[in-house]
Amino acid sequence: MASKTDNLTAVLYGIEDLRLEQRPIPVPKDDEVLLEMDSVGICGSDVHYLVKGRIGDFIVKKPMVIGHEASGIVSKVGAKVKTLKVGDRVAIEPGYGCRVCEYCKGGSYNLCPDMIFCATPPYDGNLTRYFTHPADFCYKLPDHVTMEEGALLEPLSVGVHACRRADVGLGSNVLILGAGPIGLVTLIVAKSMGAGKVLVTDLLQNRLDVAKELGADETLVIPKGVSEEDLVKLIHDRMGGAPDKTIDCSGAEATARLAILSTKSGGVGVLVGMGAPEVKVPLINALAREVDIRGVFRYCNDYPIALSLVSSGKIDVKRLITHHFNIEDTAEAFNTTRHGLGGAIKVMIHVQPKDKNNPK
Repeated sequence: MASKTDNLTAVLYGIEDLRLEQRPIPVPKDDEVLLEMDSVGICGSDVHYLVKGRIGDFIVKKPMVIGHEASGIVSKVGAKVKTLKVGDRVAIEPGYGCRVCEYCKGGSYNLCPDMIFCATPPYDGNLTRYFTHPADFCYKLPDHVTMEEGALLEPLSVGVHACRRADVGLGSNVLILGAGPIGLVTLIVAKSMGAGKVLVTDLLQNRLDVAKELGADETLVIPKGVSEEDLVKLIHDRMGGAPDKTIDCSGAEATARLAILSTKSGGVGVLVGMGAPEVKVPLINALAREVDIRGVFRYCNDYPIALSLVSSGKIDVKRLITHHFNIEDTAEAFNTTRHGLGGAIKVMIHVQPKDKNNPK
């Protein structure tokens, strides 16, 4: 356990400027809990902010605490908190809305224009030893669910939301474009929802090897120099026909196009990965074949489902974790994620002092 004066924190000051510094321990509001943070995974968006300083219209203009895939232990509760107590182990859903707009009241709080989301400018994240968060966005973990699994509920919830948006169900034939962490969690969720056949594509064989371990029926390394038309044919040949659902977890223009061109007429193409703000896509093809194009922005009411999938043993997300670091080694952890060193898929940072929690 960290001392009550030790709040070592990872702060992004700007492009290529990530620092560790001490910050005051926050005081929880009446509806919040103070959390002693435990595990924080590194997301591709964290790396993007480090390298580019922005994602779309979200621009790092002032120092920002990084990190949003997290779990922690309740250290103190606000005066109005009734659902949690000191010592509870929780997964942290990092974004919450204003609670009063039409989107929040209608159940789509991820679309709230005033959404507060960890490590999305201008709001701080939670790669820090102590952090406050609304109690109703903290989910108590059963004793048999590890803190690392709790942190992984964040990317898993993206996969849940993507599959729900795609209407994946019993017997669905699903094409997943991209075998990074989000593609892999989408794979395991699709299989848990009863998908009949799932094909996963990527540029890297080592990622597809993991996809196979996690239940992919087919995998495909995208050949270099192949034409778009031939690639669509290759996908159809591998799947025995066109997929009902295609989920693009890459965000590249090429995969956004494939999400339309590869999908069965009357099917659904879901775009999860966020790339360039504007891309060229074959809209007439989608219109003429009634291929629905659906966006995914984070998740909404998906954390309880993700927790249920993990706690029931229906899925195993621990295989995604390939590297462990302590918070003192945050720079090395980010470098490992950024360059995919050692076949990195999900890099986990352990926040407590080394003498308490040294995973190396």
